Amino acid sequence: MEPKSLADALKQPDVDKWVAAALAEIEAHLQNGTWELAQLPPGKRAIGSRWVFKIKRKPDGAIDKYKGRVVAQGFSQVWGVHYNEVFASTARMAAMHTVIAIAATEDLELESVDVSTAFLNGDIDAEIYMKIPEGLEVEGNPQPGEDPKHWVVRLLKGLYGIKQGPRIWALKLHSVLTDIGVERTDCDHSVHVYRRGDDRIVLPIHVDDLLLASSSSTAIQKVKAELASHFKLHDQGPATSILGMKIECNRTTRTISLSQPGYIESILETFGMTESNPAATPMEENLKLSTKMSPSSPEEKAAMKTIPYRELIGKLLYLAIATRPDIAYTVSVLCRFIENPGLSHWHAAKQVLRYLRSTTHMKHSYSHSPTPDLFTTYSDADLSGNPDNSRSTGGFAVCIGGGAVQWGSRLQPHVSLSSTESEYTTASKVGCEIMWMQYLFEELGYDISRPSPLLVDNKSAIQVAKHPEHQSTMKHVHRAYHWIRDQVEQKEIALSHVPGDKNPADIFTKPLGRLKFCRFRTMLGLHL
Repeated sequence: MEPKSLADALKQPDVDKWVAAALAEIEAHLQNGTWELAQLPPGKRAIGSRWVFKIKRKPDGAIDKYKGRVVAQGFSQVWGVHYNEVFASTARMAAMHTVIAIAATEDLELESVDVSTAFLNGDIDAEIYMKIPEGLEVEGNPQPGEDPKHWVVRLLKGLYGIKQGPRIWALKLHSVLTDIGVERTDCDHSVHVYRRGDDRIVLPIHVDDLLLASSSSTAIQKVKAELASHFKLHDQGPATSILGMKIECNRTTRTISLSQPGYIESILETFGMTESNPAATPMEENLKLSTKMSPSSPEEKAAMKTIPYRELIGKLLYLAIATRPDIAYTVSVLCRFIENPGLSHWHAAKQVLRYLRSTTHMKHSYSHSPTPDLFTTYSDADLSGNPDNSRSTGGFAVCIGGGAVQWGSRLQPHVSLSSTESEYTTASKVGCEIMWMQYLFEELGYDISRPSPLLVDNKSAIQVAKHPEHQSTMKHVHRAYHWIRDQVEQKEIALSHVPGDKNPADIFTKPLGRLKFCRFRTMLGLHL
């Protein structure tokens, strides 16, 4: 059990581990020079502080380490006084997947590091005073007759909890990376590239977690050494996890697999579904959820407030984004009822849990692929599938090395009058994702002169994109969607047909039967 305060930590059965974590935290602040003791100036207000204790676990659920953090109560900071800018970019999950897939297809070294006490490295950009953390006492500094309560600490470096903490850390990290010759990509500011002669290292970064992918182990060690001269690093060697995802590399078969068994098991335990009956699919075939199933009376709404629907969907969202595209459609549908869910929606959410129980250890894999294309994109759409407003759902998957690196299931913002229109407008939106992928590969140093394939299972939509003459059923479509015509004409995108039973993007548009669902799931790189 994780303690709520320092006093609570001292009452835990594993008190020695929590005390060691707290002492390590204070030692880190003393060595770092995070703060200095000061008297609170007249007219100034000190923000609060507290201890946060957490057990960090590995992707399989095993305990990694005990962590104690002194955290500033940044919610009391005042804009313009204690902070100004707070934005800090993080890598898109698609970029992280892409780098991992490239490492698999090209048999690259894949290693990871994290920066210990990362936020303490940022240089503070405002005058901030904080109350002395619990457990620390002022000794020797107060003069006779002075009230110790007037003594506070003035922050000199960043600290967890302050609003600008992520930003000043990101600026510090960018400054160091620039000094050692690492360039930031324009299409994703959290993806960096290091080039020296024939050596190239790709570094996707999420706050303080860094992946390093390169054909040269020597180059990786060199960059690690340079980073270690500026920050205290935890060198994890060959990557085994990132952002809660378990990474398994097989250099013999040139395969890299991602999974989240520990995360799934924790969800099942939290919602009491560890002994539930397993399900073959995340949603029953042909099920149509609508707002008509939402509670309407005050009594029904009050009863639903006791059900943790929002909490469950929040946990499933990360899973659907990180490693499980097979539940992406179901989760996107369940999100539509987050404000007023009914029992039918709750039962549908529990169906996802029953499906996860049967696929807890499923792996999302990438491997070597002989195709000359850097990536292949699939697009699909249903027609008027939403019973509430007759809007269509579009889905897509961008695949590298036999596995999806980017995917999505989105309700269209308009009502389509034909399957041609729904497929065409979805393909146009998916084209934007293709262009982003092209920009990313170009900045990583790849040749993107070859058109990127976009596979659609509607021949009429392809005809509209290639030869738009006399399409009376499409004359009302907004001109913005015709953007894809220019990309096809300029040979940026190669639009072609794929049979419906070979289009895995169908899994993102509607609930499917078991056989079809499992076939498309495999095509996305998911294997039990």
